[in-house]
Amino acid sequence: MDSFAGRKNIIRVLIVLIGLIYIIRLFILQVVDSSYKLTASNNVLRYETQYPARGLIFDRNGNLLVFNQAAYDIMVNPMQLDAFDTTEFCSILEITKEYIDENIKSAKEYSLYKPSIFLKQVSSVTYARFQEVMFKFPGFFVQPRTLRKYTYENAAHVIGYVGEVNDKIIESNTYYNQGDYIGISGIEQSYEDYLRGKKGVNIYLVDVHNRIKGSYNNGKFDVKAEVGANVISTIDINLQKYGEKLMQNKSGSIVAIEPSTGEILALVSAPGYNPELLVGRARAKNYNDLNIDSLKPLFNRAVMAQYPPGSTFKIMNALVGQKEKVLNPYTTYSCSGAYFAGRFRLGCHSHSSPLNLPQSIQISCNTYYCNVFRSILDNRNYPSVRDAYESWRNHVVSFGFGKALNSDLINELNGLIPTKEYYDKVYRTENWKSLNIISLAIGQGELGTTPLQMANMTATIANRGYYYIPHIVKEIEGDFNLDARFYKRNYTSIDSVYFEPVIKGMELAVNGEAGSGSTARTAQIQNIIVCGKTGTAQNPHGEDHSIFIAFAPKDNPQIAISVYIENGGFGGTWAAPLARLMIEKYLNDSISQPYWEEYILNSDLITKNAKKSQHLE
Repeated sequence: MDSFAGRKNIIRVLIVLIGLIYIIRLFILQVVDSSYKLTASNNVLRYETQYPARGLIFDRNGNLLVFNQAAYDIMVNPMQLDAFDTTEFCSILEITKEYIDENIKSAKEYSLYKPSIFLKQVSSVTYARFQEVMFKFPGFFVQPRTLRKYTYENAAHVIGYVGEVNDKIIESNTYYNQGDYIGISGIEQSYEDYLRGKKGVNIYLVDVHNRIKGSYNNGKFDVKAEVGANVISTIDINLQKYGEKLMQNKSGSIVAIEPSTGEILALVSAPGYNPELLVGRARAKNYNDLNIDSLKPLFNRAVMAQYPPGSTFKIMNALVGQKEKVLNPYTTYSCSGAYFAGRFRLGCHSHSSPLNLPQSIQISCNTYYCNVFRSILDNRNYPSVRDAYESWRNHVVSFGFGKALNSDLINELNGLIPTKEYYDKVYRTENWKSLNIISLAIGQGELGTTPLQMANMTATIANRGYYYIPHIVKEIEGDFNLDARFYKRNYTSIDSVYFEPVIKGMELAVNGEAGSGSTARTAQIQNIIVCGKTGTAQNPHGEDHSIFIAFAPKDNPQIAISVYIENGGFGGTWAAPLARLMIEKYLNDSISQPYWEEYILNSDLITKNAKKSQHLE
């Protein structure tokens, strides 16, 4: 009996202990820890995300480029849904019953407890009508948002656009939730972390009819949204507008850089598009229309198109030849209309002969640069052509070719400067010869460069041997600094002394006397010394591309530019006069010879080349 009584006492003690544990736990849950009280109240609370206004975007002169306008999303919380009048609901929001069924189903699949977007970007008029009767539709509420608005119909590729996040972004970045917006391209993407600001949240008490009765706990748990930082771009919007105007009815690009800073003054990709097309509820349709357009207006040719540099690349070989001591300013070569090596022949245009280094750039002699290139690769200071080629390539790469420049422009391509291993595979031996790759002498063959890289090369020449990484943003307002890489000088492997003969040749190409054979006289500007070089890039798919690079003024360069006009033929015909207009517009804010402007504006190369293509077919 004593043993049985002892066990009964033990059981009583255990029961009392368990009871005490439950009582203490319930006391903590209900009295001490208020977070559980908040969780239990979720069925009468509404959490409304406060989306911050994105930062504004300005041009370098303070002109407002991008700002915000009010928009409203209709949100739905599946757990709070109740029966409602779908006819009235559809009438107010101008939607169908099928739309309601489909989107409520999607919302439930996303989450029964979390609100999601039911209808995006309704107008302020629709919002006002819905707000008055929203109590009739439990589970629905309005989420204020902002949409981008543009002052100008220009610079779409520079600014970029904003779009809704996808599942991949949500999974990789905890900041974003379904229905959030993010920068997709251009400045909007590159500087998303600064422009987006920080989201906040307001917690409201709602009644059984889903009507807000007040702030929960006097806003104690609310978090205030922080507006995004304003961004000042490097673009001169007036120069940008002018460049886009000149490129109407043409395909190609213009990139203009301030050599002393690397700041991009204008970046034109043509054909382009109005940035307003990718805003609001029509964005998806407009994007699809732009995406299937045969002229590819969404394709940013300035940073993503790869072209052979053509004769503009002769400048590189002139610089490398001097550095490698196989060329000097007084080195002359004769030309009889072509370069000959055994049975090999590479044609050249008719001109005076022989030529020295500056004259070879002025007149753009193919024969001269075939001789220069072979002297670089057949240099006996190297064990083999292969080793000499590697040294040549290293010099070229030091100008920013063959790799992305690491600018703040998303999707910038590397271009192509082939490695020695590339040619080992092509010729199935390491003993290939300089004549095998002679086309590189005149900027053809396997070479691929972007217009941005060519503008950067031009800025490097203007600086006599160094460049700043090109960038599209000048300043971020607030306690933010641009990446240090944009303030660092990047020196090439070519000594500054070797640039002067090349610059002299570029000056002669533009400013040489009539009849001298200068290839870029169409780029002359009165009282401004422009230094430039024409190029004609071979195009296997049609008319050759017209290329021109230049900087000005000669002794205090303020602008370096590259112009590519697809299917434009000779560089001096289209690209050079267009560059001349851009330079004069930027430096003088006026055009001294309007007939050049009329010549460019009145030309429709897209239609012309389309008709020519149809005729050939």
